[in-house]
Parts: sequence; structure tokens; C-alpha cells
Amino acid sequence: MRGNVIDLAVAVVMGTAFVAIVTAFSDGVITPLLALFGGSSQLGLGFQMVADKPATFVAVGPIITAALNFVIIATLLYFVLVLPANKAKARWGAPEPDVLSDNELLHQIRDLLAERTAGGKHEG
Repeated sequence: MRGNVIDLAVAVVMGTAFVAIVTAFSDGVITPLLALFGGSSQLGLGFQMVADKPATFVAVGPIITAALNFVIIATLLYFVLVLPANKAKARWGAPEPDVLSDNELLHQIRDLLAERTAGGKHEG
């Protein structure tokens, strides 16, 4: 269990670092690209609900940027942490024990009880 806690702590730290990198990338590259589609408005990509009130501007650009951040972070974490860890665990991890069916397990219990009972009769 300790290994899992350490893995989780490393994943949190790595995820935090990826968030900073991806946020800088999206602020420097994605946001200006989305501003190209915003038209002549200084508010960015979105739409105005009431023409004379700037407070009613619905900004779509930040929502798209946040969604792209999530996709980039999830993809990076999967390919950099999860996939290699699963491959390493499959290659060097302990082999999984054979799983017995219910009937096989009951047969083993029966045989063990029969040995125990037969051993008890010979002793006494």
C-alpha cells in the first residue's frame, strides 16, 4: 500500500507541474488563436446577450481554453505516467495468483477437511 501512496503523491506533483506548463502554453498560443475568431470585439470569442451592456458578454474562449487544457493534461499524464507504469507492472510486477472457480475452491476445502478428519482418527 505504501507504494500506491507514493505513486499518488508523485502523480499529484507531476500533475501540478503539467498544469502550469499547459496553462502557459494555452495563454501564449491557444488564447491568441481563439481571439482570431472573436471578430473585432476586444472581449474575445463569445457573444453579447444585450447590445449595450458589456456585462452581458458570454465569453466562450475561456471555456474552450479550459477544455483544451484538460484534454492536453489528461493525454500527457496518461502517456507519460499511466501507460508506462502499467507496462512496467505487467513486465516486472508479481504474477497474479491463479483464480480458482467456486467449485475448485470447494473441492480443495473438502479435501483439506477430509485430510484433517482422517488425521484426527489415526491419532486418537
